[in-house]
Amino acid sequence: MTIIEKATIIHYHRHLLDKHTDEGIKSLGWKNVDSQTKRFEVLSRVGNLDQSSVLDIGCGLGDLKAFLDQKFAGFSYLGLDQMPEFIQKAIDRYTNELNTSFGLFELSNGILPKADYVFASGLLNYRSDVIGFDNEMIRKMFEASNVALAFNMLDASVFPEHPLLVGHDLDTIESYCRCLTSEVKVIRGYLEDDFTIFMYKNK
Repeated sequence: MTIIEKATIIHYHRHLLDKHTDEGIKSLGWKNVDSQTKRFEVLSRVGNLDQSSVLDIGCGLGDLKAFLDQKFAGFSYLGLDQMPEFIQKAIDRYTNELNTSFGLFELSNGILPKADYVFASGLLNYRSDVIGFDNEMIRKMFEASNVALAFNMLDASVFPEHPLLVGHDLDTIESYCRCLTSEVKVIRGYLEDDFTIFMYKNK
């Protein structure tokens, strides 16, 4: 991702923060709470997160942490995002939570810490002219996982043309994922314009 592309994304979310000061979901760019929750419900099926370590890349306000707390226990959580405002809000929100931390992450060249389960919800929905950017991010995230990577993308067969966001061809993405591991699972049907992929480390 280029510097200009990163600056465009940050400007986009700062505009949404100013416009939707009391609505966290809309400042993140999601349509509504329901669409975010449906994505989280699917992502959480990747495995049993009890007593595991979780890395949430593009964590926004840390909403995935609150969702996972309803389903699992004893896991540690690290959320990373390139938006300083999101990270500060997340830190304030979870200031008294044990085993919960947040940090800034440089999307294009940051080194990811290892975790049992790595999540990315909406991270790969931004348009980039850098050839192979999405594949490189998938590879980096998968390498950071000890057990599995779970991520979602907008579906190019349904998602309309957009100046900032972009849909992806499922067959192309799945084919690349299978170059990294034979253990790949695709989930569709929970939202019209979205798909989720689970990638597991080969046993």
